[in-house]
Amino acid sequence: MVRGQDFDDFVRGSATRLLRTAVLLTGDRPAAEDLVQEMYERMYVHWRRIRTGSPEAYARKTLANLSANRWRSKGRKPEVALADHHDQSAPDGTDALAVRQQLLAALQELPPRQRAVIVLRYYEDLTETQTAEALGCSVGTVKSQASRGLDRLRLTTEPALLEGLR
Repeated sequence: MVRGQDFDDFVRGSATRLLRTAVLLTGDRPAAEDLVQEMYERMYVHWRRIRTGSPEAYARKTLANLSANRWRSKGRKPEVALADHHDQSAPDGTDALAVRQQLLAALQELPPRQRAVIVLRYYEDLTETQTAEALGCSVGTVKSQASRGLDRLRLTTEPALLEGLR
């Protein structure tokens, strides 16, 4: 199969899922879109090598690394528009949207590595081993970062938000 067509098939099949992961990593849809675009650009350059392995795992690792690099390069937490915090009630009145907004805000308070572990382990539903491979670290690091991240989330969020985790 031609590289462009093969790559296009991968993008079509993974774009929505990877964008959701990027939104959880960044807390900001426009920043997540930029992150996914940069991830696809990097993957395209190395596509011949990547496609024989696990492109999805490579994509997740790249997203996590790009997100951490973005956070580090700013030297501060990402800016949040005033409108995001001005009115804490859900715009359409649904509890689900309010819960989602609270969880996204709480995730943004975590350090990048803890956030990546939480997103990959509990949102992407990867095993500890798969998460360690995706982040290029040990299983012990995944366990400790997940534990610390969940502890911090418990301190800053309502218990109901974390029911599905752990």
